[in-house]
Amino acid sequence: MAPRLKKEKLESKPKSAKQKIAYEEAVPVSMESIGHPEIFPLVLTTKTQEIFNCRAGEDITEEHPNKLIKKEDIIQDFKNRAGISDFHPVKKIVMEYPGEELLVVYDKEFKYGQNFYLIGTEEAKESILNPPEEQVDTEEVKESVEEVYVYKPPIPKPWVSLGSEKEIEEESVHESTVRAKYKISRERRQFGAPIKFGDYNASSVKDSYIECTAYADKNFTVKQLEKDIAIQVIPILMDTYTQTQWKFPRNATTQYMPREFSKEERETLLQSKDLKDFLNSVSLSVEAALQQNEIMNVFIDDWKVLAEEEATFGDKTDSHLKEYQSFTDLHNIKDKTITCICWHPTIYGLIAVSIAERLSYEERVQFSGKLLLQPSLILFWSFSDPIHPQLMLQSPDDIFCFRFCPSNPNIIAGGCINGQVVLWDISAHSERIVHVKGSGSTSKKAVLKPIFLLEPDSNKDAPYVRHCAVSSIEYGHKKLVTDIHWLTDNFEVNRMGYAFENRSGICCQLVTCSIDCTIYFWDIRPTRPPPIPTDKKKEETVEVPHDVPSTFLHLDLSWRPHIRITLAKSGTTLDHCPVKLSLRNESLNYQVQDAQILQQKAQIAGEDPYHNLESGLAKILKPIEDYNTKFFVGTEDGEVIYTDWRMERDHDSGRLISQKPLNRYAVHDGSINTVQRSPFYQDIVLTIGGWNVAIWKEGVSQGPLLLSACSTKMYTSGHWSLTRPAVFFVGKEDGYIDIWDLLEKTHEPAHTQNICITSITYIRPWMFSSTKCIPLL
Repeated sequence: MAPRLKKEKLESKPKSAKQKIAYEEAVPVSMESIGHPEIFPLVLTTKTQEIFNCRAGEDITEEHPNKLIKKEDIIQDFKNRAGISDFHPVKKIVMEYPGEELLVVYDKEFKYGQNFYLIGTEEAKESILNPPEEQVDTEEVKESVEEVYVYKPPIPKPWVSLGSEKEIEEESVHESTVRAKYKISRERRQFGAPIKFGDYNASSVKDSYIECTAYADKNFTVKQLEKDIAIQVIPILMDTYTQTQWKFPRNATTQYMPREFSKEERETLLQSKDLKDFLNSVSLSVEAALQQNEIMNVFIDDWKVLAEEEATFGDKTDSHLKEYQSFTDLHNIKDKTITCICWHPTIYGLIAVSIAERLSYEERVQFSGKLLLQPSLILFWSFSDPIHPQLMLQSPDDIFCFRFCPSNPNIIAGGCINGQVVLWDISAHSERIVHVKGSGSTSKKAVLKPIFLLEPDSNKDAPYVRHCAVSSIEYGHKKLVTDIHWLTDNFEVNRMGYAFENRSGICCQLVTCSIDCTIYFWDIRPTRPPPIPTDKKKEETVEVPHDVPSTFLHLDLSWRPHIRITLAKSGTTLDHCPVKLSLRNESLNYQVQDAQILQQKAQIAGEDPYHNLESGLAKILKPIEDYNTKFFVGTEDGEVIYTDWRMERDHDSGRLISQKPLNRYAVHDGSINTVQRSPFYQDIVLTIGGWNVAIWKEGVSQGPLLLSACSTKMYTSGHWSLTRPAVFFVGKEDGYIDIWDLLEKTHEPAHTQNICITSITYIRPWMFSSTKCIPLL
């Protein structure tokens, strides 16, 4: 705009009085935003109203607000008062106006923001000055004419045949057989003769009667093809019965009056012969029944007595849980809760535990400033030293779920309460956790000292390990990450969700779910190969702290998911809220894996495959045919959903959208905390939520195979047994644990035992031997 203004100033040097008028590029304020681009609000002062004879209340009123002003008068006002003229904001509109007179309307109620407004077009001016009144009158006349109704009687017309008489003739019934006629009469001489009737025995006279019994003749059986029945619609009535064991007692009262005989009725009944005969007839049977009641208990349940004598594999004391080891920390776990537990896949006797503050959402908001000063940790404990943690992994916020990488246990992924996904690399500390310093040599018996005798600086050797990478806040989950799983190393998924052969040969993808109604798939490999450095442009180096590994530096604060799945509710615009999920080929570290297998995989992929993740991206993706991409999801509302993670394109927009859930079952009456496949049968799934337990079979869409009755206390966690396929553990909010054995009982737990006085938040067993497993609570 600046060069154009300069040019106009050079070309508009005044040679006469008429050429002194300069056109300024001012944009007048119009009412285009509310649908009236022809209206321009104005502020006319008292002096301007006197100049143009448009004084409010005198020259123009609310009944006659219109005022026509000549264009020449307004231009003369521009010359006289220049920039202080009230018409200066609409100077461009006035100069470009095609007519000779402009219409100014008095706005008493400030409808458009000022006391006057200018009409900027000839069409709008004509419509205001000459409103179309005649059309309205003509339309009213037409409507009044149309309201008159004239009755025209119907005129009879001759009947025209369209073939209906032929249809009637075809449907009519005609006799196809000739009727047989019979005539029966007596002799003429017997007419009017007297008749005498008498009784005699028909059996005494031979052939005196003939019995004609009715029978069905197959030769004359007629099959009814059509039948006209008159019906009437009535509400459907159903009689149903059920047997429900009511476990919740209620207080109820009933008031009634007994029905008694009067004195006269009682005396009559006691003296009656029928009562005496009845008592004499039943006295012997009643006496026998009383003797039987004294001999045996008729109300005993034979099935329960039969089950008590059933022989088991071991003594009853074998089914009790015994405390093997307890872990504690004097500095970091006070007033906190356990959110997740994982056994180390290759190091025997090493566990990792994530801890979080025991606060509600409102309390977290209130103490948010204080929580930032406290570290959020994952503690590594060893059975040889249950008091001092071996490692402490730091995270930006409290961790609620984490998993070891199946290909390399030194890689750990976790989900935070703020929705971020965190990665750690503990390769630099692997020697420390493998060779844990115990309380003595193997030959000497370990002696545990009391807490008050421990050295105050005994925990100073436990190192803090910072995270390598954290996901992007903008593109990640918006709320708490409730579950996380690594995909196995035999496949990977693309943006459409289809399965392909893994190009890297290691676990490089994982899946998370959150209470923000989303399920995300993540890939730890770079999205594109790194650029090749040239001699002219040197590669920029990023300074990394010495205590942070650079394994996943390319993901830090920029990591985003490549698949986003939402579970839409049918009939609404809302989505399901997933809290737990279970994949078909889930990598479950149930027993100690051989370290040599992991080393061989590492040698095949390279010396350090996680430091060279982009090496396999150049390979061609090979699809896997008939790969099962369906999985189970447990929601916050207690629903179990069976769906497919593959994406599909919307026909209208062409965008990738999630598929609708295949099956949905509302069987739990609370939030689901466990969705887990059996370690022995991959198609058997255990779900725990609310106050009941359900067992499902993949492929059976009618419902669960087993649904337990409601418990008196809410279930908080659960896990399958690793040694017995029919056994699983369930934790309660009151500190009890239920042990279910489906081979022994299917309607109730086989054993219930108290473990602690607080709620059991997590259960993770570990295989101790081929016949025994250790559940970690």
